[in-house]
Amino acid sequence: MKPILVCLTLAMLASTTTFAQKNMEKTKVLRHVVLFKFKDDAAAADVQKVEDAFKQLKPKIDLIKDFEFGKNNSPENLNQGFTHCFFVTFASEKDRDDYLVHPAHKAFVEILKPYLDKALVIDYWARD
Repeated sequence: MKPILVCLTLAMLASTTTFAQKNMEKTKVLRHVVLFKFKDDAAAADVQKVEDAFKQLKPKIDLIKDFEFGKNNSPENLNQGFTHCFFVTFASEKDRDDYLVHPAHKAFVEILKPYLDKALVIDYWARD
């Protein structure tokens, strides 16, 4: 292979690798996973109030990239009483940290407290 073709081939490979690395960095997101176990005496209406309040955080806090939640329906019976799972997605740890002290999040925690038995929170970096 002629030297000019080798140089062009190497330049194309380097460019493709750099593009792939940048693309992977773009899809990297921070997941904030929250599991709730509600008190035994929490009424269905109270749990619904908590669900609604959590859902309302996304439009109130611009730092949230994505939000989803659901209720446990696993047949394995390994949930240890945790019934609700919430996924809150952030672009960075700073965004997550700012979310945690955001007034809207703090107000949500106050709505949650009377009905919450236990919470489990795990944060991790994921790729799309």
